[in-house]
Amino acid sequence: MLFFRGINSINMDTKGRLAIPKRYRESISEASDNQLVATIDLQSPCLLVYTMDEWEVIERKLMALPNMDSKARLVQRLLLGHASEMEMDGSGRVLLPPLLREHAKLEKEAILLGQGNKFELWSKSAWDASRPDMLDIASVGDVSESLASLSL
Repeated sequence: MLFFRGINSINMDTKGRLAIPKRYRESISEASDNQLVATIDLQSPCLLVYTMDEWEVIERKLMALPNMDSKARLVQRLLLGHASEMEMDGSGRVLLPPLLREHAKLEKEAILLGQGNKFELWSKSAWDASRPDMLDIASVGDVSESLASLSL
């Protein structure tokens, strides 16, 4: 199983192409034959980027949701509807579709954030604006039950 970690400052060109950092390329190539899938994040102004094999696991879970549940249909509509396949070229670049770039307000400077089974792709300005709030929320003494047992 792939595990993506770390924060990477990357640049996107005027055509919407960005280069995946070299340290991830071989793993992506081996795991999913250079195939990636990007979709919107429902909670933050960023994109979620998965290897194809990992996306297929997520996709099956989404498709198993009951389609008579209006919230489930909404989540399916948004995540599956925005899911866009991308192929990493020989230089490690992928082309992000315009609608996804627009959703995340991506411009030249971007942040690629490893999140274990996926990446988050943020505009640098949105990341810089959101990070202080995230740090404040994370540092508050009141933690959820699931975090209470975490020892760092």
